[in-house]
Amino acid sequence: MWSRYYAIGVLILHHPFLSLRKSTWFKLICGASYQHLPSIRSLIVSYALAGADCIDIAADPAIVSMARTALDIADSLRGCPSLQDIATSQGRPLLMVSLNDGEDPHFRKATFNPAHCPSDCPRPCERICPAHAIAVTPGRHLASESEGVTQDRCYGCGRCIPVCPIQAITTHAHTTDLGTLAASVLPHVDAIEIHTQVGRVDAFTTVWQAIAPFVSHLKLVAVSCPDGENLIPYLRQLYDMMIPTPARLIWQTDGRPMSGDIGNGTTHATIRLAQKVLNANLPGYVQLAGGTNAHTVPKLHHLQLLNGHNRLAGVAYGSYARSLLDPILGAADALGEEGDFKLEHHPTLLLQGVFAAYQLVSQLKGGSFHSTDHDPIDRPCTDLSNVRWRFSPSEMPIIS
Repeated sequence: MWSRYYAIGVLILHHPFLSLRKSTWFKLICGASYQHLPSIRSLIVSYALAGADCIDIAADPAIVSMARTALDIADSLRGCPSLQDIATSQGRPLLMVSLNDGEDPHFRKATFNPAHCPSDCPRPCERICPAHAIAVTPGRHLASESEGVTQDRCYGCGRCIPVCPIQAITTHAHTTDLGTLAASVLPHVDAIEIHTQVGRVDAFTTVWQAIAPFVSHLKLVAVSCPDGENLIPYLRQLYDMMIPTPARLIWQTDGRPMSGDIGNGTTHATIRLAQKVLNANLPGYVQLAGGTNAHTVPKLHHLQLLNGHNRLAGVAYGSYARSLLDPILGAADALGEEGDFKLEHHPTLLLQGVFAAYQLVSQLKGGSFHSTDHDPIDRPCTDLSNVRWRFSPSEMPIIS
């Protein structure tokens, strides 16, 4: 007997590498400098269960350890009797860390002294921060430690900087020592992503030489680069110097970084950049990022960029993917469990989180979610044993 919530989709037999070949690759970007462990944990559990192929996190040993635990939790939830039909991915998502070869907006944190804020400040920084990382009481002579920018929540989007009435907000670089990274992080992940910019061949070479001993053990390497003059020759240069050659290589077209939650216009830049890189016929796969949101996949289908011989491999989602789970991520504060929140201990929130993630993942994977009553976000289901996910055998891909 089917319950009032069920899904029809193609996710149950997907595998990360099959997804690359079929142009259904979905990557979740938690943030290269995002360090809020409870939120990252909830994001990983939700998107892993919803069918993500790759989880991109900061190159931090504590975050890597927690992320591996979160993936284990997702795996264990697939096997529980009450949740066995919610398992939408046979293949465990790849765990990826991001690093950079120089200054990059993804690797920074905002900072300011709230004691300097005017008493009549309307606090636009608080309202515009997508990570809810800013809290301040203007005019206080001695701000508490909980005020200002919460560093582990900030992921460097920079939206607070131009709106500050007194221009008091600055940024500082958030980087990881390559030696520490190689020894304590790379042995425990499946993939890496290097953020670079046109003209940084020497800097990229330094990074590559530091990680080269681990490349043969990695399942995938991605290179993320924004557009610029001589972009294609630069990418070819990078490919020629990447020895040993990665088993799988992704070129990430970073159109408009950390802007997917702003509006539907942000996806155009990354699509234009992706078309440029696709036309260059570089070895490897091409994947979108930067400004991706709910409008991205429909636009790609309209432009026929997800089918045919010369096609994209998939899409990475960052700020927009995180914004979909804002109600779930904020629940920890409301429950008084902010420091020790475990999504799997709250069945209703878990269902809502997976459902919200599934809405985005299913755009690439296919399928739809149907409800005979209200959807889980409007009317939460308190008993996960009543949840069933139904799959259409005719739509299931076959793993080779």
